[in-house]
Amino acid sequence: MGNKVRHILGLSGGKDSTALAIWMQQKYPDLPMEYFFCDTHKELPETYDYLRRIEARLGIKIKYLSPERGFDHWLDVYGGVLPSPKMRWCTETMKIKPLEAFIGSDEAYSYIGIRADENRDGYISTKPNIKPVFPFKEDGLVKADILQILDDSGIGLPDYYRWRTRSGCFFCFFQRRYEWVRLSEEHPYFFAQAVEYERKTTKDRGYSYTWVQGETLLELIGRKDEIIADHEQSLLKGQKSSGKRSLAEVLEIVLDDQDCEMPCMACHL
Repeated sequence: MGNKVRHILGLSGGKDSTALAIWMQQKYPDLPMEYFFCDTHKELPETYDYLRRIEARLGIKIKYLSPERGFDHWLDVYGGVLPSPKMRWCTETMKIKPLEAFIGSDEAYSYIGIRADENRDGYISTKPNIKPVFPFKEDGLVKADILQILDDSGIGLPDYYRWRTRSGCFFCFFQRRYEWVRLSEEHPYFFAQAVEYERKTTKDRGYSYTWVQGETLLELIGRKDEIIADHEQSLLKGQKSSGKRSLAEVLEIVLDDQDCEMPCMACHL
């Protein structure tokens, strides 16, 4: 008797994976889908609120996958080197490994919310038993379709979309400078924790690692007024040229223009 075939869909707390869960439930209501969330325990409270909203609206149960060891353990393992775009050890140890342990040796179809208007692949496992499926690409769905799906479902966008357009840990190094500033305002306790991680690496290791390339968070927050003013100017310009786009769409465009580097797709869908 062979291993069972499983259908899995990872929710990140972001718009695309949420819209995919809605889409798949509508299109394939009898598919025995398993929903999971890779929980680093360093997420924003808005993310957990959004996941509970998804469960309630769709009548599903999301399985929370956690790493065997927490972030602080792995930070020590990596010598106090904070994760960065060039060294994304957090994604590997805290997202991918728990997912692959969850699937084990079962044959699994992993449904991924990459849109038809995106030139990226998302996380694709190197394990041959995990096969990626891209329903939005196959069905030609683009960003406007995803926003419509979320609106029609009553789930809408997560609350953090007021100031941040990517899901992920509160200290994610892919945050733009404006998002760091807003983190300090929305969640000063979490911002202080991120500052402490920087301080501790310098104190304990004798050298400095920062979340943002080229400056510490304290240096960044010292330029708070400048960063906000630049952002508001860009947002105003974007609104004037955006036509009928929503504020959330304009915010995403403006922030992407400020930083077009692609985040880890295991975290930010």
